[in-house]
Amino acid sequence: MRILRTIAEVRAAVGAARGAGASVGLVPTMGAFHEGHLSLMRQARAETGLVVVSLFVNPTQFAPNEDLSTYPRDEHRDAALAEAEGVDILFAPSPAEVYPDGFATNVHVAGLTEVLDGASRGAHHFDGVATVVTKLFGIVTPDVAYFGQKDAQQVLVVRRVVRDLDLAVRIEACPIVREPDGLAMSSRNVYLDADARARATALNRALDAAEAVLGSGEHGGERILASARAVLVDASIDAEYLELRDAETLQPVRVVERDALLLVAARVGAARLIDNHLLRAGGAEESRGEAAA
Repeated sequence: MRILRTIAEVRAAVGAARGAGASVGLVPTMGAFHEGHLSLMRQARAETGLVVVSLFVNPTQFAPNEDLSTYPRDEHRDAALAEAEGVDILFAPSPAEVYPDGFATNVHVAGLTEVLDGASRGAHHFDGVATVVTKLFGIVTPDVAYFGQKDAQQVLVVRRVVRDLDLAVRIEACPIVREPDGLAMSSRNVYLDADARARATALNRALDAAEAVLGSGEHGGERILASARAVLVDASIDAEYLELRDAETLQPVRVVERDALLLVAARVGAARLIDNHLLRAGGAEESRGEAAA
């Protein structure tokens, strides 16, 4: 595996691989790898000839009061894990390489970014995500880019960028990877102490409870949400949001008549955590991270 720091190096390596007939897969990450990241790398390895993993803690998607300075970083560990998964290139640029002096361009996706995490974290968050992902697509020119469905809103934003800007990349959203107790794997889980770690399992249990209500034949959004809310209250968790949204448009859902996303965000101890389930209207089977179309 090669660790590359510059855009020119990545472009040269990708160009050589394409010249030899290889397809290119990209896994964009901010590092602090866990099994969720590794599952994306495995899928990329199985489907593409050249696997590029970007490792870049993107400063533009953090607000001044968020955890940019303390976000977990261990490039040596991450590199060893990526190499073990057969990754070909680890692209680990500096902020100055991605955002050179005078950088003044911003990618904004209207509509999808004003709600949920956009409302909680601010408009800058998804602008930062959309801008850096667009840059990565321009640098790596992947055939396929792999994202985790835990960040469901992010996946929809990236899909919209690709559609609206006619970018020649397929977005593959991969299932959420969970701990044995159901907690969605996240780099921010390292912030949890023992008490918070136990309480955090309530997020997935709340989504399970809501899904059970749908499975019983109840399609009313408020009753579905009420069952989830009760689990969070029992765990003394005050959600930033707990919402039922259309799986494609993120419009609010009052009655589940088509596929919907049930999404939650909450601060548990020192960590801000998110989770979601995709609710299937037909039969109401639970997919726990199956990609929204």
